[in-house]
Amino acid sequence: MSTPSATPSSSASSSPAAPSPAGTPGRAKPRGGRLRGSIGPLGPVGLVLAGGLSVQFGGALAVSLMPRAGALGIVTLRLLVAAVVLLAVCRPRLRGHSRTDWGTVIAFGITMGAMNGLFYQALARIPLGPAVTLEVLGPLALSVLASRRAINLLWAGLALAGVFLLGGGGFDSLDLVGVAFALAAGAMWAAYIVFSARTGRRFPQADGLALAMAVAAVLFLPLGIAESGAKLLDPVTLALGAAVAVLSSVLPYTLELLALRRLPAPTFAVLMSLEPAIAATAGFLILNQTLTATEAAAIALVIAASMGAVRTQVGRRKTPVNGAPS
Repeated sequence: MSTPSATPSSSASSSPAAPSPAGTPGRAKPRGGRLRGSIGPLGPVGLVLAGGLSVQFGGALAVSLMPRAGALGIVTLRLLVAAVVLLAVCRPRLRGHSRTDWGTVIAFGITMGAMNGLFYQALARIPLGPAVTLEVLGPLALSVLASRRAINLLWAGLALAGVFLLGGGGFDSLDLVGVAFALAAGAMWAAYIVFSARTGRRFPQADGLALAMAVAAVLFLPLGIAESGAKLLDPVTLALGAAVAVLSSVLPYTLELLALRRLPAPTFAVLMSLEPAIAATAGFLILNQTLTATEAAAIALVIAASMGAVRTQVGRRKTPVNGAPS
């Protein structure tokens, strides 16, 4: 955290190869059983979209599971199972990392735990589609602030118009506490993007992600036990919690971390624009959560704002993003 990292270029095609771990010359070689750093034929954009599909359908499954274990209990199961899976697959080295490396991964873990906890508190109070629409404002704000281009003020205004519509002019139709939790989760999502990129540059493959997930799980465990207790040990709850962990944590976080090695943080942030639409679809298919015409128009405005920001970033693909968080 205290050591500035190199600013990524603004396009996948012109990005340099992922840097080696701090203090290690050359590119780290994968070990047997570890996640490989190659992004494969999907490309970074495909990885981000695949991660979005996975996390939103996992979120819909989590909502259906909340009556069994509560919001904090579900987050605890999600983080614990994800940590165990990632630690087993990645087998990260605990030695050879600097104090700055550990500071980065701990900050990443704290951010990840806070993001999950706040978002699931929002899901307990408002529908999935509106919750994700409010949450995505965090990454969109990051993109606008990082790019420092005047045109992005237009996209920010369009997104705010969508939020205004979503709240019916005053959020009378949505639980205000749920709205506050969703907005706070969005702020943590923006921080997650920054620390995920930093962690990906400092640790090989998905080692940093595995360690950060373990940090988040340990920090959240007391909260889950306090709310749910023995309910967390129910076999059905455990099985469903494991499915949520894979869909909402293991797959999307791994795909996103790999994508961030080829995409600058602002571009990654605006690709999150499709998340509200995916969430609304998942809420409808799994939870029978329907949207009013006004809510659908609001989500469309937020998506349009984010897609406009995407086009702005693509137009600068040959120019370094000097304002990108490091």
